[in-house]
Amino acid sequence: MRISDLAASAGVGVETVRFYQRKGLMPAPRGEARGGRRYGAEDARRLRFVRRAQAAGFTLSQIAELINLDRSDDRTRARTMAQDRIAALEAEIARLEDARRALGKLAHDCARGGAGPCPILAAFD
Repeated sequence: MRISDLAASAGVGVETVRFYQRKGLMPAPRGEARGGRRYGAEDARRLRFVRRAQAAGFTLSQIAELINLDRSDDRTRARTMAQDRIAALEAEIARLEDARRALGKLAHDCARGGAGPCPILAAFD
């Protein structure tokens, strides 16, 4: 497939594929006799992996490490990376839940009315 087809298969732009290639996350395309470059199913799988790993919050350098771990079959390191990412996500979820509770209270207090400015505005001052 062409680079545009590869990009579309993962819901990204062509420049994103090229960016990943420059970062070493995607292999360079195979050339053809006519000068065209083609990508295969393995390239599409890799691109989907990179996108999903990013969505899970892994950095590009961590994604590169995961790709290398796949080649080395180092399950212990991969598991540790996943557990660390889960812990970071749980901490972020807790922080967001605290923020939601605080904003809910501020919104409730603001809706009660009364004199003076809404407490939401004062809370962010």
